[in-house]
Amino acid sequence: MLAGMTSTDTALQRALDRERAHHEHCRTVLAAMVEGAQEHVVTGEDVSASGADAEVLGYRLRSRAKEMRELPAGPLFFGRLDFAEGEETGRALHIGRLRITEHPAAPPLVVDWRAPVSRAFYQATAGDPRGVAVRRRFGWAPGSRGDAADLTGLEDEHLGRGESRASAIVAREIERPRVGPMRDIAATIQPEQDDLVRAALGTTVCVQGAPGTGKTAVGLHRAAYLLYTHPQRIKRGGLLILGPNPTFLSYIAEVLPALGESGVRQSTLDREIARHPVTRTDDAPAAALKHDARTAEVLRRALYARVDPGAAGDLAVPDGSYRWRVPAEALARIVAEVREEEPPYGVGRERVRARIVRYVQERAERRAGPQSNAWLRRVERCRPVGAALDAVWPRVRPEEVVAPLLGDPGELARAAEGVLDDDEQQALRWTGRAPRSWRSARWSAADLLLLDEVAGLLGHPEGYGHIVVDEAQDLSPMECRAIARRSAFGSLTVLGDLAQGTTPWAARSWRTVLAHLGRPDAAVVPLTTGFRVPQEVVGLANRLLARLGVDVPPARSLRGDGELTLRACAPGAVPETVVDAVRHALTRAGSVGVVAADPDVPGLRAALDGAGIEAAGPEALGARVAVVPASVVKGLEYDHVVAVEPAAIAAAEGPGGRGLHRLYVVLTRAVSRLDVVHARPLPF
Repeated sequence: MLAGMTSTDTALQRALDRERAHHEHCRTVLAAMVEGAQEHVVTGEDVSASGADAEVLGYRLRSRAKEMRELPAGPLFFGRLDFAEGEETGRALHIGRLRITEHPAAPPLVVDWRAPVSRAFYQATAGDPRGVAVRRRFGWAPGSRGDAADLTGLEDEHLGRGESRASAIVAREIERPRVGPMRDIAATIQPEQDDLVRAALGTTVCVQGAPGTGKTAVGLHRAAYLLYTHPQRIKRGGLLILGPNPTFLSYIAEVLPALGESGVRQSTLDREIARHPVTRTDDAPAAALKHDARTAEVLRRALYARVDPGAAGDLAVPDGSYRWRVPAEALARIVAEVREEEPPYGVGRERVRARIVRYVQERAERRAGPQSNAWLRRVERCRPVGAALDAVWPRVRPEEVVAPLLGDPGELARAAEGVLDDDEQQALRWTGRAPRSWRSARWSAADLLLLDEVAGLLGHPEGYGHIVVDEAQDLSPMECRAIARRSAFGSLTVLGDLAQGTTPWAARSWRTVLAHLGRPDAAVVPLTTGFRVPQEVVGLANRLLARLGVDVPPARSLRGDGELTLRACAPGAVPETVVDAVRHALTRAGSVGVVAADPDVPGLRAALDGAGIEAAGPEALGARVAVVPASVVKGLEYDHVVAVEPAAIAAAEGPGGRGLHRLYVVLTRAVSRLDVVHARPLPF
């Protein structure tokens, strides 16, 4: 094994010099690739056969050029494989975040980490070397922008000789201080993570990941892998990353661009379903009912109650001076038959129209022979057919279903009979005076879920080829249904940790979540080995895990370098103790996160400010010190966490809430060190 730059070994120095020279050559070639991509945009318009072809080609070339220009600066490779067997015998392949080549037909200078040949970098072992003689890892200076001088060391693992040892470079990279947005893990992917990343496009995978196991990174790298492996299918269907909140999305925003993939939609479910501004707040019982799957049945009944097979009498369809008669019983039979087929509501309406026209067409052709397409269109659009259709299967907007349901006790009672009891119906209804129409209604966040449910009954929403759903344990049944509608013809990567479920409707079983997502048979794969959270912190969190009532295996950590400090103090001395803990943390490298129950955050910021310590909020991802409400810390990580008054964090969720789950999240945000400041008894 070759060590770092402090070694006097001349072989190491020569190896480093060769690798630095190769990296400089790669940088030159990459610059030419970027310039060439821009030149293709200019020349591409002159080589297409038609205006439509030029538009398509131009879009693809401009997109490629934009992606190349927006590649973040950084090292161009992190590994190398020397092959002794197989098709690559005698070759040395450098592994990086994107393919670099002097010419498309020339051997690559750097192979994309997602290419099939690169898999050996992650999966080869001494027992199964996969034709690899030597696996080399490169050590780069933290924060390197790709200068050759930043290549500071390398390690060689001679798998062909049966050599196997832990990588110091991988350990340093995993343990590097966390400041700023989330980094990619292409250089440090572990074999079990690689299996998940490379799962087939049509496979829905659910990852139950303990804190620090890299489940979010796995989901993002899977997205990058699918974009690389199935570019046309994924880009045609679209790829969506769903996160729990905007802060989390900001934290992960730079991972995919660093892997060479830009333009991927990253959003929250609230944004995806937003039809109106949120101007109303539900109380807890109303919100819980609106997130309950039973409400979907109430909405379905309310919508289809508008279908009335007997609402129209005999229909007379004009045909010049003649009138074709559709008897009321025939029209009712058409509506009833379509209703039994259970199509989407909008599809059903058009199906009724088509069958009315067919009924008239059959009679017209008996009398006068085949009819023209113009005749059919005239019958479809004639006023009597439209009026009859509006009577038996009226056109409707989601708001016209939901607003009366929540504002009219009688309408809700009819739709909810046998589904919701009287008390639940009372809780579900809007409080105060009902709006005169849906246009003046004020909508809550949960109301938007109901509108989305009805919109899905009216017609299939535009879907995605693949959706990555993070923090999925917090999804309600109705939220799962909204996601399922958008992935009806695609696949899902579902990421989460049941122990970190903090919403009132958080799941205790992945089977429940997957059933509501429309994937009841999807595989659930546990990740229990942590690379981020130290052993000391994991041990403390596992003590709390036993009280959470979820079937989750205890986590274990490969990190033995962490620190855990319990700081007990008098009730009035909590702010002062927090200030002392932060001062001590600032003597070490890395970010500091002060996490407390939401009501305590303003006081702690004031205490730090009074002590001359500048502290930002959670949205400032590059801040040295951040004071973070416990309600938004999920998914974030800090080198040093000061967890303030755990009992208050647990109690902030209210009686019967998920306070202990919230505390579990808080305790597992620390990458290196955790201080627990408390005046009240600890709840673990």
